[in-house]
Parts: sequence; C-alpha cells; structure tokens
Amino acid sequence: MSDLGFRAMALTFKVRDFFSPRIDILKEAGIKEGHHVLDFGCGSGSYLLAVAELVGKSGKINALDVQSLAIEMVKKIAAKNKLTNVETILSDRETGLADESIDVALLYDVFHDLADPEGVLKELHRVLKVDGILSLSDHHMKHDEILSKVTNENFFRLLKKGEKTYSFARVK
Repeated sequence: MSDLGFRAMALTFKVRDFFSPRIDILKEAGIKEGHHVLDFGCGSGSYLLAVAELVGKSGKINALDVQSLAIEMVKKIAAKNKLTNVETILSDRETGLADESIDVALLYDVFHDLADPEGVLKELHRVLKVDGILSLSDHHMKHDEILSKVTNENFFRLLKKGEKTYSFARVK
C-alpha cells in the first residue's frame, strides 16, 4: 500500500474509532493488567491507547506491521502519550519475540490480506503462552472461512465467538 493510501486508511480509522471505540472490541479479548500483547498488523495504532489502558504500566505492547509508516505512527502515539512499554516490529511475519512470551495476540482486520497466513499463525502459536489467546476480527471474511483457516493446521481451536471478535486458544 502506498503512503498516501495508508494515510487515507488511517484517517478513515479515526472516524471509525470515534463511533466505535476500540476499547469495546478489546474487552472481548480478555486483556488484563500486566499482560504482554502483540498487535499483529497494528496499522496506524488504532488499538494502542486502549491496549495500554488495559495492560497498565506493568504490561507490554509489541506493535508489528509491514508498513514503515505504520511503525512511525505507533512510535509517535507512544511518545506523545509517554508509553514506555511499547515496542515496534517492522515485519510481515517474524516477530523476533521469545517462545511463549505473549498473553494475547491481536489479529484485527488484517488476516484476509496476509501473504502467508499459515506462516503467521505458526509464528503466533510459537509466541503465545500455553494459555494465550488469539483474538481475531476480520469483517472481510465470513464465519466459516475464518474458522477453517485458523483451525486448519491445528495451531488453534475456537474458544468463543464474541459480538465483535473470535477468541482462539493455542493448541499445545
């Protein structure tokens, strides 16, 4: 995506977030104070402040995106809001995070667009703790498509379908 296209998308998200606050979606993910969260495909940082509120100062946020402009935007939001527990990762799949180091991985509005969805799911499986949660939302995909693609390789099983998200448990 071009920088101009990305900026237009970011503006659209600001309008969306005004009418549908991201905290309402994140509540379904079960994020708690002290959790380590990976926002895979963080985009312009729409979820960053809401995640920071939920994890508190004792938690940690890793924001990953393939777009360098997205990473710049997240860094600016973190700096402006004095969030010292945010780290960014410029990548399309590999996180560089330790095995079983993440409590909740967010995969919001990006799954349909991944070049290597199986590789991403494998990486998320690796970094999620044994009791970790993959929280997924993608309005570009139908229910059956999401379920079949996420559970196909036996990395994850459906834990629950919320109003706005799917929660998947990591299969050991």
